[in-house]
Amino acid sequence: MSEPASALQNVTASAGAPAGGSRARRALLKRLADVVSLPGSRVNAFERAVVGDLLVEMLREAEPSERVRVAKRLAPLTEIPDSLTRLLLRDTSGAAEFLLEECSAFSDSDLIACALEAGHSQRMAMAGRRNLSEAITDALVSHLEPAVMDRLLHNKEARLSQMGIEELVNASRQAVSLIDPLLKRAELRPSSAYVMFWWCATEQRRTILSRFAVSREVLQELVDDVFVMAAEEGWQDPLARKALQFIERRQRNRAAIEKSPYDSLEHAVAVAADGLTRELASEISFLAGVKPMTGAKIFTDLGGEPVAVLCKATGLPKDCIRQLWRGMRRPETGEDGQPDKRLAEVLITYDMIAVDRAQTVLRYWNWALSSALTPQLMRAIRGGDEEALDEYSVPQRAAMLALSDDFTR
Repeated sequence: MSEPASALQNVTASAGAPAGGSRARRALLKRLADVVSLPGSRVNAFERAVVGDLLVEMLREAEPSERVRVAKRLAPLTEIPDSLTRLLLRDTSGAAEFLLEECSAFSDSDLIACALEAGHSQRMAMAGRRNLSEAITDALVSHLEPAVMDRLLHNKEARLSQMGIEELVNASRQAVSLIDPLLKRAELRPSSAYVMFWWCATEQRRTILSRFAVSREVLQELVDDVFVMAAEEGWQDPLARKALQFIERRQRNRAAIEKSPYDSLEHAVAVAADGLTRELASEISFLAGVKPMTGAKIFTDLGGEPVAVLCKATGLPKDCIRQLWRGMRRPETGEDGQPDKRLAEVLITYDMIAVDRAQTVLRYWNWALSSALTPQLMRAIRGGDEEALDEYSVPQRAAMLALSDDFTR
């Protein structure tokens, strides 16, 4: 062994590193980071990997400030050795956060592993990155951290999958701050918006009705002749019948009216003004062309906007809203003698939505809250088994999200 090497070995064996690192250490870390940063024309992949391994060994015991300095040096790179990537992305000194916000060298695999295995601060930094793929955002959402989800929703360059959107919609029941940014996302679909409606505030509900309450006019024109075909076959095909019931223009159930003890839907609502019993609510639901479970969800909603949707969809006048309001034992006037503010908001909702669009919302609720409730789904709702969402269809998932609170009260 040469004398300088022997001397260095003796010093290393007898003395620890100075607190805060030495000038030699800082210089060496900088030089090694410089080598990793060299272009391919100056250093090949194997040489870069070896230098990266040496740098990793030093950084494991380096000071936090030294790891941050190395991270800043590596941030402009488009390629970083894998061993260095694994170390720095799990670092808690602040180096990981700096790289996650600034460096473009990481693959989706690197970022997904970081999202799943690293800490909250790394996920927060990653949620603000540009051009995040659906796979990465799914990994970030899976931790259900409100702050991370909020930053992700505000990141316009992050792409969200439909399953990711549904996770965020589900989380918004407790983390209500997620609702507004969710409503601004282009990925949000009616199937999720109609479910989220049930726990939204008044203005948010109006946004949903304005943006997602679509007309069925194109569908009606497209399948107009199919109604004739189905009638000629006696409506025997259950799948065709179910779809056509969603599309058709008529909302009220004529068959139910013929069997009802009431002359009309208006008559039943007028009677309900004296007190809306469970039996009367079920009868009104049948007459309105929805299932009793859908009616129960509408009449027990604290906000009241679903009542406006029901009345508009079935062609009932505003006075029927007031009659139902009275029957639900809700105040019609405030302490100052003025009309109750909640009732006034419901009447505004009634005015703002067109009949056809109200029917779309009402029929989707009916589809999602009743016909999708298989025995398997009912067990999942009662058990709070939202981990099994993948097994269910879109309307089934909607039913699970909307009704899980009701069944667990």
